[in-house]
Amino acid sequence: MDQALLDAGEIATLAAQATHGVHTVVRREVHDHHAGDWPSAWLGRGLDFEEARPYAPGDDVRDMDWRTTARLGHPFIKTYREERQPLLHIVVDRGPRMRFGTRRRLKVTQAARMAVLAGFAATESNIAVGATLWDRPDRTLPARHGRLGLLELVRAIVAPCSPWPAETGEALHELTHLQTLRAELPRGSRLLLLSDFAWLAPLHEPALASLAEWLDLLAVCITDPAERALPDVGLACFADLGSAQTRWIDTGKAAVREAHAATFAARHARMATTLARCAVRHLDMGSEVDDLLPLLHGHG
Repeated sequence: MDQALLDAGEIATLAAQATHGVHTVVRREVHDHHAGDWPSAWLGRGLDFEEARPYAPGDDVRDMDWRTTARLGHPFIKTYREERQPLLHIVVDRGPRMRFGTRRRLKVTQAARMAVLAGFAATESNIAVGATLWDRPDRTLPARHGRLGLLELVRAIVAPCSPWPAETGEALHELTHLQTLRAELPRGSRLLLLSDFAWLAPLHEPALASLAEWLDLLAVCITDPAERALPDVGLACFADLGSAQTRWIDTGKAAVREAHAATFAARHARMATTLARCAVRHLDMGSEVDDLLPLLHGHG
């Protein structure tokens, strides 16, 4: 399959939607579009005075607050609120289970649509946008400003996504991904993680919790209609895209379909509980949904 996930017309439509007021997937409201207008939540060297604190060995004496020192009789240092321009980093899971779809589009195609929409919206607000593609091989695009950099990112996100049998040890691979994001992204960055989270396991919890504490993280769980409710197509052979195992299932039996729905609901509930326990904000999105704006509204 050499066809791109999205064609030029679809990309243009998403860009137009973003330009006309879509809420970018970030928590804090942006009022002005100038570097330095977004104060960080932690202290560092900047232009805006924050407070005076007692001097500690190793502090730069050039930051000495002489008035406070003279008034209190002890050395004090001026601290400043650090200025950082916001960064949105988008992760698109292009793993084997994401390359599945029964209606409208593949799950990975829906992830690409959301990523493109969020990227254009962020660029309209002068937010630098970067991305990581979980693929074989993985690809990371550094954050850049403006539409030129965004178009390079979009081309990578919508690149063809052919069927791909999973490698063994996938859970450990995802753990490495989470740890890498925590190590490489600046504190306070906004992270949009697009996946079906079929890989999520207890071993990922510490890394996810650390990531949510370090970054402004929003997880978007993408599912296909056939995963939520197995269609009645009679006796059919199904392949697990994660393990490459096959199994014949008689979907014509109501009990089989009910058991499938119950299993999916239980797994999805465990995923939601795990994300909540890790303090990760998340929303659910069906791969068949066309209008993404209502899903984004209220989650920025």
